[in-house]
Amino acid sequence: MKPTLQFRLSQHLTLTPQLQQSIRLLQLSTVELNQEIEQLLMENPILEREDGESDAAAAAAPASPEREAPTGTSADEAQGGDPERNEQLPTDFASPWRGADEDGERGNAAADLPTLRDHLYSELALTNLGTRDRALVGLLIDALDDDGYLTQSLEDIAALMSAEAEVTVEELAIALRHLQNFDPAGVGARTPGECLALQIRATQEHTPAAGSTTALALEICEQHLKLLASRDYVRLKSLTGAGDEALRAAQALIRALNPRPGAAFARVEARYVIPDVVVRKVEGIWRASLNQEAMPRLRVNRLYAELAARPRGGGNSGGGNALATQLQEARWLIKNVLQRFDTILRVSQAIVDRQRSFLEHGEVAMRPMVLREIADVLGVHESTVSRVTTQKFMATPRGTYELKYFFGSHVATDTGGAASSTAIRALIKQLVAAEDSKAPLSDSRLAQILGEQGIVVARRTVAKYRESLQIPPVNQRKSL
Repeated sequence: MKPTLQFRLSQHLTLTPQLQQSIRLLQLSTVELNQEIEQLLMENPILEREDGESDAAAAAAPASPEREAPTGTSADEAQGGDPERNEQLPTDFASPWRGADEDGERGNAAADLPTLRDHLYSELALTNLGTRDRALVGLLIDALDDDGYLTQSLEDIAALMSAEAEVTVEELAIALRHLQNFDPAGVGARTPGECLALQIRATQEHTPAAGSTTALALEICEQHLKLLASRDYVRLKSLTGAGDEALRAAQALIRALNPRPGAAFARVEARYVIPDVVVRKVEGIWRASLNQEAMPRLRVNRLYAELAARPRGGGNSGGGNALATQLQEARWLIKNVLQRFDTILRVSQAIVDRQRSFLEHGEVAMRPMVLREIADVLGVHESTVSRVTTQKFMATPRGTYELKYFFGSHVATDTGGAASSTAIRALIKQLVAAEDSKAPLSDSRLAQILGEQGIVVARRTVAKYRESLQIPPVNQRKSL
């Protein structure tokens, strides 16, 4: 076959390094963006922050974008142990729950924020328990979870110990009784019912004249807590012989107890949200503006830029090329950061223009909206809108929301229109909040009421929305 030349015309998309960086920066959150920039600042000497700008750590401070803009959460006496066995059992068990750096961890903890284990060990140090009993109580303390519960059986704990220790279940049971007398009341419980019962008994010790309400509450916690949780008041009254008034008083007492006694000692790590956009009403029009505190201000170092621009000859061409490359990378980054925030602002303003009713009246006025609607208006791809609305936040007079919050599916109305799923959830929340607790609204009744308001929604859809709002089913919302 005779060789020939042929010309073909084709199109293909090439992701340049600049475009790849632009896409990556667009999908980063504000905190992640500052971390990325901080890394690039260390790698590229030509890139620097403008004078007067705080470092990246300050950018993550829990400051409001504008000052006026609101943001959108007694121990028992010692039981003498066997002296021979005390000698065989070390004071500090090699517990499977204790780490080698335990003392160091406790030393690094803030003095005013002790952990549950620290608190219980300080109480243990004040008791008159013998060496062996003290070690056994310490063993159980190490086995507690963050809520103060002993989640492993005494048999399992005894089996974990070495044969030389000769720890029996009976000894552990005695140690557990000591532990359950510690503060906070309820610690060392194995079930929620036992935890609440321990707290009621602690109340009885301080108020010996506690009446029938306390006795009834104790009986419910020890024997019928599941019936109370499921609000099966008919069976509760049948099994306890109590009337409505007595059962109501016992229920109020149980509700005042703490089912998670160790939670007060948990270290909760605060997670701060930095709004990218602030929304205000200016002269009757809702306007979105960039949060200047969230925007990193970058520039090119003038001295290095001049060095990179000078022609290099001889053996210095390599260094000049490196500076020129870093200069180009710095300019790309500055341009891409500005483009990122410009895209965020355009998407945010388009959202504000379509959700004015929400800003005026709240969730019940949220209109249905999908990503494609914003993409078509701005002339960008739907994936771009998806990247922009992920982990980007808008501060409004009604709170601070992720941009994705304003998007939602729609449900048809009998007039041919559509209602947002967010608005329907808000209506369900209002209806449940206003219901008679003695005769709460079922999912079918909620669907019927929504239908009367022109919103056609199935019972199973109402159930799905109710569960997403963490509203219990009708039988669990019923009260006496």
